[in-house]
Amino acid sequence: MADGSITRRGVMVGAAGGAALAMPLARADDTTPALRQDTVPSGTLPVSLRVNGETLHLMIDPRTSLLDALREYAGMTGTKKGCDRGACGACTVHLDGRRIVSRLTLAARCEGKEIQTIEGLASEGHLHPVQAAFMDHDGFQCGYCTPGQIMSAVALIKEGHHHSDAEIREWMSGNICRCGAYPNIVAAVRQAAREG
Repeated sequence: MADGSITRRGVMVGAAGGAALAMPLARADDTTPALRQDTVPSGTLPVSLRVNGETLHLMIDPRTSLLDALREYAGMTGTKKGCDRGACGACTVHLDGRRIVSRLTLAARCEGKEIQTIEGLASEGHLHPVQAAFMDHDGFQCGYCTPGQIMSAVALIKEGHHHSDAEIREWMSGNICRCGAYPNIVAAVRQAAREG
């Protein structure tokens, strides 16, 4: 307004401008805060995680989920954060050979156990048979759920739950594909089970 009074629009424009100016200052050192081990606050605990055959030594908050330990502290971003509730299966990894939802598992409870993520499936430059089958059958569209789908498929084949399409669908039902690539995923699991 011309009379100098404060308006809602003026407040919003000022706030947006201030936030825009603060952004470059907040990222001046270009280091992700969660990855900086020299600035770990008190109340953290040392955890050694055995991931894909390697031991990772991390300092984490005791409440850190395995998913966040992998992604934010170890920089292993293959395992995806989907629903943040453990309901979509995007965060599926293997713990001592069994599939788990890493979002609902405390990292500190995983010490001394073998953790396998999507990054650890390929061997010596060769895709795991399930990964290759997903490629062959186009078992993904956007690809976001694919790591969790593949980890679940590897587990269900190992568990012996691949004898019919209905059984595959049942044992993969904890993994949601928002793109609807389910027929292709079932075909990929069938192929990998035959070849495995």
